[in-house]
Amino acid sequence: MFAGDFSFKRKTSEEILHEIELLRYGKLKLYIGSAPGVGKTYRMLLEAHELKNEGIDVVVGFIETHNRQDTINLFTDLEVIPLKDIIYKGRTFKELNVEEIIKRNPDVVIIDELAHTNVPGSQNKKRYSDVEDILETGINVISAVNIQHFESLHDIVQQITGVHVRERIPDSILNSAHEVILVDVTPEILQKRLKEGKIYSANKIDQALQNFFSKSNLSALRELSLREVANDVDEKAEKENEKNGLENPPTGTCEKILVCVQNDQNAEKLIRRGWRIASRLKADLYILHGTYKKMDEMDSEEGKKIEQWNQLAIQFNAHFIIKELTNKKIAKVITEVTQQNHITQIILGQSAKSRFEELTKGSIVNDIMRLTSGIDIHIVANSKD
Repeated sequence: MFAGDFSFKRKTSEEILHEIELLRYGKLKLYIGSAPGVGKTYRMLLEAHELKNEGIDVVVGFIETHNRQDTINLFTDLEVIPLKDIIYKGRTFKELNVEEIIKRNPDVVIIDELAHTNVPGSQNKKRYSDVEDILETGINVISAVNIQHFESLHDIVQQITGVHVRERIPDSILNSAHEVILVDVTPEILQKRLKEGKIYSANKIDQALQNFFSKSNLSALRELSLREVANDVDEKAEKENEKNGLENPPTGTCEKILVCVQNDQNAEKLIRRGWRIASRLKADLYILHGTYKKMDEMDSEEGKKIEQWNQLAIQFNAHFIIKELTNKKIAKVITEVTQQNHITQIILGQSAKSRFEELTKGSIVNDIMRLTSGIDIHIVANSKD
């Protein structure tokens, strides 16, 4: 006699076809570090030698040694696919040779620097897209990235370190990885490696110690890495339970998050914050922008911003909604979208109005609260740039 209620759902034909496609897809193993120099590349090359010793066909597609002798020594006896020459503005650049890797068709390929931006003229804009193309052919990939390169963590990392990370990858890469390995090193060991010249050249060491590689920054980034990998493990465990017909504890049942963005510098920060909340709650994400202009009346800068928001929405699997305000107040439009999509939580940026203006002209938050009920409203503080 078993206690409890166990229900098993019959899979649809679409779900079965999707699983068959996934079986043909190569597996991605991802080494994640809190900062440069933790040893991700070294660990990947060690694994490459282990795989080779086990009789597995493994090649190196791209490795960035940073002139570290220990890393260079690990190239011994490993097959390396020659990089592809790309000519841009009269100069020759070396990029990952996707076509040659697919033609060679190994069991496993090692590809470093996953967040790298390819030189114009390459097949893809970003290296992670190259990796996706390789995975689609059934070749397994082992790659590496630092925590600061994940899109949803951009604002948090910038707040911690003061550094604007330009090369970023979608969080979906982490979610799709078959295996994630955190390469964890204490701040003290990382600073020691830096001082010994194992991370940057001698002329950059003092500046790095004062800035990105300060102990407080490294500690915060390490904590962020540990938390993100732990969350990924929990999410994969939940998916495995669902796959095996087991129930997970209910979280965020029927939650729907609406992020309202204005034409200002905090829009992307709000979208990333919304995605992180939605991700934690397993909730649908909606992004709303209200405008008094028609799309064909917007200047190029406004159009560019909206396209950037739309790209983030696509990356975060969110619904992007643009509403012309005409004579309606923004609070009324937000309320209508909320009701139409059964929104349960709204995320807004901090108002630029003074306290006096809010008293005399009204507050958007107060208007929304008056027009709705049972909805949580989050106010995100503006950046002080």
